[in-house]
Amino acid sequence: MTTLPTGKSVPFIRLPDAPPAEDMNNHLYLNFTGNSHFLSEHLGSKDTTIIVGDTYISREPTASMAGLFEPDLMIAFNVRPDLMMERNGYVISEQGKPPDFVLEIGSANTGRRDTTVKREGYAALGIPEYWRFDPSGGRFHGVPLAGDRLENGEYAPIALERLDEHTWQGYSTALNLHLRWEHGQLGWYDPATGQHILRFHDVQQELETVRQALETER
Repeated sequence: MTTLPTGKSVPFIRLPDAPPAEDMNNHLYLNFTGNSHFLSEHLGSKDTTIIVGDTYISREPTASMAGLFEPDLMIAFNVRPDLMMERNGYVISEQGKPPDFVLEIGSANTGRRDTTVKREGYAALGIPEYWRFDPSGGRFHGVPLAGDRLENGEYAPIALERLDEHTWQGYSTALNLHLRWEHGQLGWYDPATGQHILRFHDVQQELETVRQALETER
C-alpha cells in the first residue's frame, strides 16, 4: 500500500499483463536464436540492465491499457530491474528515464502499426532509438531494416549500408552494435571486431571442439 500525505492509503498499481503475442516472430528471431540471452551477456551488468520483450512501457503507473506500448525487444541501461518486476512493466517516472532502445519485428498483423502509431508513440515517450526488423525483406515495413534516432523530440532515420544483395546494416549508438538484416535473419555485430556477438551456434561449435579433443586424448 502507498500512503498519501493526507494519511489515506491507495493500492499499489501493477501494469496489466501483456496479451498473448499475435505471431511467433518474437520467438523465432529473438528467443529461438538466443539473441536475447547473448545480448544480455554482451551488454553488461544484469543488475542494472533490462533486456526484455513483450512487456509494457508506461509513462506513469496505471491500470489502464490506454497509452501503453509493448515492444518486441526493450533495452534499458542503469535502471532497476526489480522495479520493473514489481510493477509488471517499465514505468518511466519510476526508473527516471525511458528505455534506451526498442525494436519491433514486423508481421502481417503488426507491420503498419510499427511504422506509424508505435513510431510516434516511442518518440513521444522519449526513447532514444527505435528499430524495425522485417523478416520478409520489406513486405511488412517497406524495407528490410530501419532505425530512428531521437533528435529534438522527433525521430530521424539512421543511415543504413547495403553490404551485399542479402545484407543491410545500421549502427546503434545506444548499444554500440551494428544491427543487420542478413538473409532474413537478425544479426548483432560488434564494431570493434566485425564479428557477431556470441550465439548458440558458436557455443555448440566450441563444445564440439572440446568433445573432439577429448576423444583424441582417449
